[in-house]
Amino acid sequence: MDGWRRPGDPGEVRPIDRVDDPHSPCVRHVSDYHKSPGHRRCERGAMTDTAQRFIERADALAAILDSSDQQWDAPTPCDGWTVRDVVAHAIDSERDFLTRQGFDPGAAPDLADPATAWRDHAKTVAEVLGQPGVAEQEYDGHFGRTTIAATMADFYGWDLVIHGSDIARATGQPWSISDSEAASLGATADGWGPALYAEGVCSPAVPVAADASASDRLLARLGRDPEWQAPS
Repeated sequence: MDGWRRPGDPGEVRPIDRVDDPHSPCVRHVSDYHKSPGHRRCERGAMTDTAQRFIERADALAAILDSSDQQWDAPTPCDGWTVRDVVAHAIDSERDFLTRQGFDPGAAPDLADPATAWRDHAKTVAEVLGQPGVAEQEYDGHFGRTTIAATMADFYGWDLVIHGSDIARATGQPWSISDSEAASLGATADGWGPALYAEGVCSPAVPVAADASASDRLLARLGRDPEWQAPS
């Protein structure tokens, strides 16, 4: 099970060319792209709140990868997937979306170092979202009318948070999110309806203690055992 293949196609919008080189070494983490206006070539239009939500989720995944002690081949709660496989899935799915919307994400990053690959990829996404008018651009998605930023934040960004838990637990790191973030992700899951448990999306929900944390309840709802531990 990959855990997160998407049913259907998010849709298409008119092509817009990328206006910058995604491989320019301006910054280390994607959020720095918007926090450091003094960096040459890293200045773009104001970031929308929705686009910023993707950036925050991308940065959270970057922090987990940076603390993973390079355990790239460790097994994860996604059956049959290593940490490297999870990162490859996240990058490939987002690159595919950008390409189908007419953007050029450039060459695929080298997954020899998944942490670096993720930072390079996330910076590319930030550059695309920072182009004037791109974040707010509407199109007809699988679940109705939406925007580029909403798709990145709440379709793919949703993926990042949950896969962040997979990578954290696979590499022996603690993982939790705030109650408000858990509620936000739960609301996104609500929007999936029955498709949430379609083949290749989420496994059936698993039982969880009545006093479980919001983070654990979310994982359980999405078919992940909150007590999962990497094989010793």
